[in-house]
Amino acid sequence: MITVSDLNVHYGDLQVLWDVSLEIDDEDSVVAIVGPNGAGKTTLLKTLSGVIDPTSGEIELFGEPVSSMAPSDRVSNGFVHVSEKRNLFGDLSVYENLRMGSYTQRDDFERTCEEVIEMFPVLEERREQKASTLSGGEQQMLAIGRGLMAKPEVLALDEPSGALAPQLVERVFEKIDEISNDVTVVLIEQHVDQALDLANRAYLLENGRIAAEGTGQELLDSDHVRQSYLSG
Repeated sequence: MITVSDLNVHYGDLQVLWDVSLEIDDEDSVVAIVGPNGAGKTTLLKTLSGVIDPTSGEIELFGEPVSSMAPSDRVSNGFVHVSEKRNLFGDLSVYENLRMGSYTQRDDFERTCEEVIEMFPVLEERREQKASTLSGGEQQMLAIGRGLMAKPEVLALDEPSGALAPQLVERVFEKIDEISNDVTVVLIEQHVDQALDLANRAYLLENGRIAAEGTGQELLDSDHVRQSYLSG
């Protein structure tokens, strides 16, 4: 589904990613990308989604090179990125935000909307409410739901549990597990133990480089990961 080969990315003169290579197959349910803040995880997702152009290297999405593929075309082809910032339309209602998310799948809007609301019932309760007035947890559910409206094959989530209370974090991970039954989830998450516990494939990104890869359980069992990221 996704192949990244020798990817290098700069912000001006600052190099952020160094020779990053990874694969995501259609058999993968959750692919976790973990590592410290500033390691380049968000930059990697932005590059995959076309927000940032790589300096060098190759990316293939669903067998096609993406060097000349616009971000909107990547969405149409099945790759959807839900940013850490959520990027909701604050003055629009919940329903209107969901409709905006379906811009590549307009013909299936009503059916997909029903499926999303079934997964996130609170969105039906808040249907006419402005997105800016939702709680943090509700906004996160809406952001994920809007991403699902595009009917992705791969849903990339950047810190979906960020700034949420512990009980809401658990709910988010439960929903990610549910989503992964039908959609491959690429997950960037500071709750490393929970992310790796869900993941069948995982990558550790440190200082802009892939430092380790394997199954989620293999990284959980790694002395380096335990000492660096699971001590708390």
